[in-house]
Amino acid sequence: MEVIQASGMHTNEVAVLFDAYRSYFDQVPDFKGALAFVSDRIKLGDSVIFVVFEGDEIIGFAQLYPLFTSLGMKRGWLLNDVYVLEEHRGKGAGGALVDAAIDHGRKTDAAWLMLQTYVANTGAQKLYASKGFKKDATSYYFYHAL
Repeated sequence: MEVIQASGMHTNEVAVLFDAYRSYFDQVPDFKGALAFVSDRIKLGDSVIFVVFEGDEIIGFAQLYPLFTSLGMKRGWLLNDVYVLEEHRGKGAGGALVDAAIDHGRKTDAAWLMLQTYVANTGAQKLYASKGFKKDATSYYFYHAL
């Protein structure tokens, strides 16, 4: 499997996967919206998207958003999205995407990568733990809908 950073030439394929990812998390399918969103992220460079290939087919993606840590006075990265097509799971694609995200964090001298996942998503939790991610036992996360 090969993992590369997505460019404009991958926009349509990533949008297909992004729409499937959103649907997996109970969002209404919206390919047109997914295409616009992914296109903007790639064009504006305000996220980093990695894609994983099996042969010539893109079978998964990961998306990172930049953050900053005031206390650490460095960049951090939010590993917001990791998705592999269901028929390709269990082959190492998710792990390869997470490895690419970790490598990107190191190359950009980031203080950390953070992520969140559903409590019920135990498969992803096992993957993240195997890659060295730890559950935060000291902080709560609060959300305010806008």
